[in-house]
Amino acid sequence: MIISNRHRFIFFAVPKTGTHSVRQALRPFLAEDDMEQVGLFVQKRIPLPQLGELGHGHLSVAQVRPVLGEEIFGSYFKFAFVRNPFDRFISYCAFMSRNNGQFEANPQAFMRFIIRDRPPLQHILFRPQHEMLCDADGRLAMDQLGRVETMQADYDAICARIGIPSLALEQVNASRHRNYAEYYDDELRERVAAMYARDLELLGYRFESDHAVQTG
Repeated sequence: MIISNRHRFIFFAVPKTGTHSVRQALRPFLAEDDMEQVGLFVQKRIPLPQLGELGHGHLSVAQVRPVLGEEIFGSYFKFAFVRNPFDRFISYCAFMSRNNGQFEANPQAFMRFIIRDRPPLQHILFRPQHEMLCDADGRLAMDQLGRVETMQADYDAICARIGIPSLALEQVNASRHRNYAEYYDDELRERVAAMYARDLELLGYRFESDHAVQTG
């Protein structure tokens, strides 16, 4: 998460949506009193105890809004990036097995282990995207959403809204994998669709068999 008082924006860092690329591009334009919370590559904590003590940078609307108050939360430009849940789940599996190679060796077996046998329901990287981005009534609390699928163009548009130059986004912490559709069978597709049903509905995604290769 980044809270910029200089440019009056809040960036909500949804896991596995290229957040470190966005952070890296935003940092040159932050002021000394701007705040960031991150725990990978860079270690920073927001100097507000209720937020800093959470220990990770993927903070939600429900966590941030009461701390900042309605005057700041309501007037600052709020944005995030989202990703097709089917693709995001592949990225999650690749990331979680990066040290042991289990996903690469047998992708569907590892996917079933995660989504069917032992789903890590409390792991922030596994949780649905809408949980970070919606208010208590389930409505999106963002002013703009970018999509990983059109990331640079969407980032350019966001920079125009907040009044900073747009930089070319670099790949940071990316995991490489094939077209996500190649990894799924009917069972896995149904289980992932059930887990992320609200994301699919709210964000307008679906399973696309001809989806282009993604990284991240």
